Amino acid sequence: MNPMLTIAVRAAREAGRIITRNFGRIDRLTITDKGSNDFVSEVDRNAEQVIIEVLRDKYPQHAILAEESGRHPGSDYQWIIDPLDGTTNFLHGFPQFAVSIALKVKGRLEIGVVYDPLKEEMFTAGRGEGALLNDRKIRVSSRKGLEGALLGTGLPYRDFSHTDNYMGMLRDLIKASAGVRRPGSAALDFAYVAAGRTDGFWELGLQEWDFAAGALLVREAGGLVTDIGGGERFFDTGNVIAGGIKVHKAMLKHILHHLDDKLTA
Repeated sequence: MNPMLTIAVRAAREAGRIITRNFGRIDRLTITDKGSNDFVSEVDRNAEQVIIEVLRDKYPQHAILAEESGRHPGSDYQWIIDPLDGTTNFLHGFPQFAVSIALKVKGRLEIGVVYDPLKEEMFTAGRGEGALLNDRKIRVSSRKGLEGALLGTGLPYRDFSHTDNYMGMLRDLIKASAGVRRPGSAALDFAYVAAGRTDGFWELGLQEWDFAAGALLVREAGGLVTDIGGGERFFDTGNVIAGGIKVHKAMLKHILHHLDDKLTA
């Protein structure tokens, strides 16, 4: 395994231990409201701290972008960290959340790790090396279109300015597919596309730490990741489509009908 990927896996496992130790103990946690329907607990902060400590112990000069503590300056190597993707699920005892760690080198994704500590599922990817689930190779589904496809999504919950656009997309994709799921952790949504558990995924308004690792997983598993206009600006806009090649194309066709200039700017 790539040495940097090995370190990222170690960091994810350390964070996972903190998360599982506190799962189901919301009455003992300090929870802060970061904004509308956006929460952070001491578990998020402690998990992020241990990830940063593991990474910085080995790579002290690397830069970091972390959800809770922001940007830490450094070299052209930048770690992108979401210590607990799916905090709302975690706080409600809903067992769908993950640790997400990615590495960019000069702006290009090189490593991705998504770890579900409850199921002990470790999704990993290295650029040009494929994607794995617990050391087993994974691929996106081979479905040829939306008929029979199972899709994932993320409902608007903080920013409702594009709700009408989103509901149009949802309406059309529900009609065209076998069903749509909203589990509540974008990191795992991307990992599930990479593993072929779902055939495609789309969401509006994501942050880079939500899906940097997942984007590499999907691409290394043979899928496509684009912005909702079909371009490469998904980290700039946070509006993203992921899936197998043919499912992605079919999803994009439906989604394009509901775009406006603000969504693609």
